[in-house]
Amino acid sequence: MTLTPRPDSTRRPAPRPRTGWRAALHAIALGLSTGLLLAVVGVALVVIVVPKATGSTPLTVLTQSMEPTLPPGTLLVVRPTPVDDIHVGDVVTYQIASGQPEVVSHRVVSIATASDGSRSFVLKGDNNAVADAAAVVPAQVRGVVWYSVPGIGWVNQLVNGSRSWLVPTIAAVLLTYGAVMIIAGTVSESRRRRRRARRPGPRHVAGYRRTGQPHGTVSSAG
Repeated sequence: MTLTPRPDSTRRPAPRPRTGWRAALHAIALGLSTGLLLAVVGVALVVIVVPKATGSTPLTVLTQSMEPTLPPGTLLVVRPTPVDDIHVGDVVTYQIASGQPEVVSHRVVSIATASDGSRSFVLKGDNNAVADAAAVVPAQVRGVVWYSVPGIGWVNQLVNGSRSWLVPTIAAVLLTYGAVMIIAGTVSESRRRRRRARRPGPRHVAGYRRTGQPHGTVSSAG
């Protein structure tokens, strides 16, 4: 006769996902560190990497003359531009006195061309009632504002002072921390999986019929 195997009614329950405040705190800490890392990397890109790669100059708005468009604390990235490519409406950064480091960034309101073909520019702050006192000549022009980022100018003041190592150092620290957190999480999850794999399931003891053969054995009568 043929014996039908007894169905196994004691299956191992599926492992429950890890829950609890520790897992939540770990996820929050990892998310915050990753977000902070991305923010620092982004600041480093707009303040250091992009200006250096393009030959531009990062500057910080310190006065209210260009409000509300460019309030104090705004980062300006000034790109060298041929004077022939400067148009009315551009925000131009120029030296107050030719050859001196002090600069002003105002908007071009008119352009004059002399008989010899040379150009001069009249500039005005958006928040000023009158134009700048003197026309700006090409020798004073440092470039045209390429892009601006509100609030990041204060970081630029810090980074491009005597502590130019600050942002790269913070970025390196956060990058290391993020890598450690990711590796620690991966190792912890791997250990939990190994522990679950080694955990013994419910034991099943096979019964015997009168013939003395265990259930599930196939035999024939002869």
